Amino acid sequence: MKLPATQVALLEAASATDTRTLASLAEETGEKPESLTRAAFELADEGLVALEERTNERLSLTDEGRRYREVGLPELRLYRAARDADATDEPVELGRLLGSLELESVDIALSNFARKGLGDIGDGKLSVDPDADPNADPEAAALAAVAAGEDADADAIDRLVERGLVDRTEQTERAVTLTDDGVTALMEGIERAETVGQLTPELLTSGEWADVEFADYNVEADADPVTGGRTHILRQTAEAVKDTLVGMGFKEMEGPHADADFWINDALFMPQDHPARTHWDRFTLDTEPMADLPEELVARVEDAHRNGVGADGDGYHSPWSESFAREVALRGHTTSLSMRYLSGEAIGELEPPQRYFSVEKVYRNDTLDPTHLLEFFQIEGWVMAEELSVRDLMGTFEEFYSQFGITDIEFKPHYNPYTEPSFELFGTHPETGETVEIGNSGIFREEVLRPLGVEADVMAWGLALERLLMLMYGFEDIRDVHGTLCDLDLLRNVEVLA
Repeated sequence: MKLPATQVALLEAASATDTRTLASLAEETGEKPESLTRAAFELADEGLVALEERTNERLSLTDEGRRYREVGLPELRLYRAARDADATDEPVELGRLLGSLELESVDIALSNFARKGLGDIGDGKLSVDPDADPNADPEAAALAAVAAGEDADADAIDRLVERGLVDRTEQTERAVTLTDDGVTALMEGIERAETVGQLTPELLTSGEWADVEFADYNVEADADPVTGGRTHILRQTAEAVKDTLVGMGFKEMEGPHADADFWINDALFMPQDHPARTHWDRFTLDTEPMADLPEELVARVEDAHRNGVGADGDGYHSPWSESFAREVALRGHTTSLSMRYLSGEAIGELEPPQRYFSVEKVYRNDTLDPTHLLEFFQIEGWVMAEELSVRDLMGTFEEFYSQFGITDIEFKPHYNPYTEPSFELFGTHPETGETVEIGNSGIFREEVLRPLGVEADVMAWGLALERLLMLMYGFEDIRDVHGTLCDLDLLRNVEVLA
């Protein structure tokens, strides 16, 4: 009998009494595992070996999991920091505790702290449960067990996989045993036949292709899994929003993610003592104040804050500090871009009518939940024209959302320091039937427009891209598609809506 060399090597190394894995045979023979696998299938078809398959689960720590194995899970570190700060007696301000965590671990710590019942978080303060035992945390124990190659609690492992701290892979292990026919073939003697796996230019030009024996192609042999890249569903939605707004006649705005508080809030007529401007809601940066601000505009904005605008203007009668206005922070909304464009600072003075938008990231120190993240995308937009009304604004929203199959938009009157009238937008979640807030809007007040030098009406809005995603695709928890806890299989397999 004449067989390819790889098949002969497998037959000679296999046993009639012991089942041996292909991995061990590959190590012993020096053959490539994939070549030996192909040979095993071919020999099994000839009845010379019996081929067995079994699926084994393999657990391994991700890079993030290895890091938390060394320094501890973020929620447990937060618990210990809070306990050391006497948060068992009375709530402690979060700002005192978050310094013990890396920036990227803050949202993870807060969400899992609440999930595990380690304490309570509210009003910017945290208290801990004195009866909680961080040393008995099942997820920390499972993390250590996986690192040591030991068995661990199945539920804890599932949670670590969801958190992206453990990779779970399934491996098919194959093993062979010589059959009686295989033993007989070995006893009678087997010759090695030279086979060629693929046709090459050299074989063609030399003419040797006519004399060689080609290996059979086995369509049942496993191929290495390949996971191709694809555009994230959130980015796809962002691009669809941009296309829609451009189709409605809008131009796109661009600008810095870190900006002076002047552009983020002061020019928007947000009082400096507003709760949203405290360190509980905003992310300030340890950098030099912004020196390059238009002095005349700063003076006009300060006057609007102190004295109001027009004969009936009254202002806020609250502290106003230019040094605070020059401080640099991560923008809490992309309205900072609107202020730069409306003032003429971005691209020069604009004459009505004008339509501009942006779909960019913003950053807020929110409490994490299924609909809130610390960083998210905002759909900012505004229209400058004469004699705009709320009806124009509502009609714009109805036209925009109808492009995404959403026709049940509801409007609710609202208060904003910078728009009057103002209203919030709501949509119905397609899976739960719950009403979900999807945006905020209104017509800019004179206190915003006059200092900027704008004499026409301006209607403006800030919509949540992630909320639009939830209404389009039916996701109930935005963390499934965004952040460290996202479901990669879901992102790879979800049907993309046009």
